[in-house]
Amino acid sequence: MNKQQVKRVLISTVIAISGGALAQDDVHWGYSGHQGPEHWGELAPEFSLCTSGKNQSPINISATTKGQLPTLALNYQASGNEIINNGHTIQVNYAPGSYLDIAGHQFELKQFHFHSPSENTLRGKSFPLEAHFVHADSKGNLAVVALMFEQGKENQELAKAWSQLPQEAGQKVRLATPISGLNMLPSKHDYYRFNGSLTTPPCSEGVRWIVLKNAVSASKQQISDFSSLMKLPNNRPVQGINARLIVE
Repeated sequence: MNKQQVKRVLISTVIAISGGALAQDDVHWGYSGHQGPEHWGELAPEFSLCTSGKNQSPINISATTKGQLPTLALNYQASGNEIINNGHTIQVNYAPGSYLDIAGHQFELKQFHFHSPSENTLRGKSFPLEAHFVHADSKGNLAVVALMFEQGKENQELAKAWSQLPQEAGQKVRLATPISGLNMLPSKHDYYRFNGSLTTPPCSEGVRWIVLKNAVSASKQQISDFSSLMKLPNNRPVQGINARLIVE
């Protein structure tokens, strides 16, 4: 696949993401059995990177390189206005107008969704819940901010979404109270940075990954509500780091 083809895949994925899907809807995939992560690359030609890719996500963040990473400028409004159960995760769609700025490069927040247990791990540590804030720039390049949750106090911002959790796959609900992604994040935005991929088919590479170092809390009930709704873990196993650098 050449660079132009990769770009088209990324752009089409952005469109699909903002519409509530994480991959092509005409190919069935999941997290167990013959449709599970170890078989994704066999399910369709366009999923081949799930097997052959060298910069796949998620990863275990262990050996890191010290660098001068730019400050994250998170210009998020309280614009999470729609919640979807797409059969693979719970996703909150964001209205236009919220941005992540990295050294003058602007990425619009499209949606955030959840995985339990966490997909990325920190020095081998798994977390009970992880959120992915998915952004795209004007050319379709993707940036994902990953946020870890530890079991503890109830997360008040998360509660706004959880109060209207769609119970059936394909169900979409308009949120009564808009959600602020910023209020869900920790006060400090220190992070790890690496190049990776989508963690669901088609596993497209060229995704900027930003994994926040500091976790936030979610209650045992909030974590249980999500995992019970998904019925099975919805996390892809960690992938090989290969020649990549993880910068902090």
